Amino acid sequence: MAMKEPLIKEHKNNLVPASKGHPWMVYFTTFVAVCGSYEFGACVGYSSPTQYAITQDLSLSLAEYSLFGSILTFGAMLGAITSGPVADFIGRKGSMRVSSAFCVAGWLVIYFSEGPVLLDIGRLATGYGMGVFSFVVPVFIAEIAPKDLRGALTTLNQFMIVAGVSVAYVIGTVLSWRALALTGLIPAAVLLLGLFLIPESPRWLAKRGREKEFEEALQILRGKDADISQEAEEIKDYITTLERFPKPKLVELFQRRYLRSLTIGIGLMLCQQLGGINGVCFYTSSIFELAGFSSAIGSIVYACLQVVITGLGAVLIDKAGRKPLLLVSGSGLVMGCIFTAAAFYLKVQQVSVGAVPALALTGILVYIGSFSIGMGAIPWVVMSEIFPINIKGQAGSLATLVNWFGAWLCSYTFNFLMNWSSYGTFILYAAINALAILFIVVVVPETKGKSLEQLQAAINA
Repeated sequence: MAMKEPLIKEHKNNLVPASKGHPWMVYFTTFVAVCGSYEFGACVGYSSPTQYAITQDLSLSLAEYSLFGSILTFGAMLGAITSGPVADFIGRKGSMRVSSAFCVAGWLVIYFSEGPVLLDIGRLATGYGMGVFSFVVPVFIAEIAPKDLRGALTTLNQFMIVAGVSVAYVIGTVLSWRALALTGLIPAAVLLLGLFLIPESPRWLAKRGREKEFEEALQILRGKDADISQEAEEIKDYITTLERFPKPKLVELFQRRYLRSLTIGIGLMLCQQLGGINGVCFYTSSIFELAGFSSAIGSIVYACLQVVITGLGAVLIDKAGRKPLLLVSGSGLVMGCIFTAAAFYLKVQQVSVGAVPALALTGILVYIGSFSIGMGAIPWVVMSEIFPINIKGQAGSLATLVNWFGAWLCSYTFNFLMNWSSYGTFILYAAINALAILFIVVVVPETKGKSLEQLQAAINA
């Protein structure tokens, strides 16, 4: 069905940019929200440094520990399925409270575990909280941020995830596995306290018809002296237009009207996961050993590189734009895979063996650096920007579910692929990343510098 009128009206006046007003409340609100991202990273990073200690203390078999490690992904899938409806029904803040409660309960169950059953229940609970966080944090930040800060602030989601993973890995080398579980309570506690001090998403309040609260929340975020009239009117115009459409059921997301935004969101999530990131993370220690490095030192270098380059991406995203960073990232991923494939090929063929360590080390560092600059964070940024608010819950849940399914598929198939051919695995990942570059060039729009309403109207018209 063709639109008879624009989704948003043009305005002649321009608001004073929020960054010239008092954006400190946007920064504080973002800080509170990304405590959820840090919690996400702490959940992911927990299983790596604790494997030996947990298997020894609780006499777990390798199969039992593998179930403990991987059940996190299934919890995250459950979280992804329910995250959109929960965030739509009880609000963005409400869903972050639910997530935090699941994480707190999960960490306490892990701490008190004396056997594999309780351990798995605790891990499943933290996975559920993590799955909800993976959707609601970038969406909440995108909905509160002014357009000139939105990219950088949303990228902080990924920055805090890698910070959480890195810190868990480093302090996990000195703390017991029970003490490390208790450190997971800290970001959840900060988030729960912080939620009392920050406003709800103005766009969610407007969608629920809570007009007075909507304007109050927007004024708090933009500063008491800021003129919010144009931004408020644009948001209300857009939501009024969307309300004329019936609330879509899941199958109706595939209508022509929403198909482009759905293709972009799901396509980027598949590009992120099928390019081999979970396999590379899984095999990092072995590749560093192949390169003649201590796997512990190598993994810390890897973690620090991730944090630094993700931070660089956050600085660049609103200057360079989303699409150029994605293309640079995709090109680097292809190069990293080719270097790593070449190292394995030379090792298998026993040719130029002296070049293998340098080539393997170069490949893995180029790969993770490239992933961190773009493909790690930007799919979440774009996903939080492109879906209209009437389908954001369902479409965002679907995209997040696809992401977690891709994460599971990549980690599950990696060992089988490596047994088939070590260098062939990385050639396959290089080919998938090359296809991702083609997808970005042809399908993904630049979203920098536009309001959410302008962007969604252009994509979904």
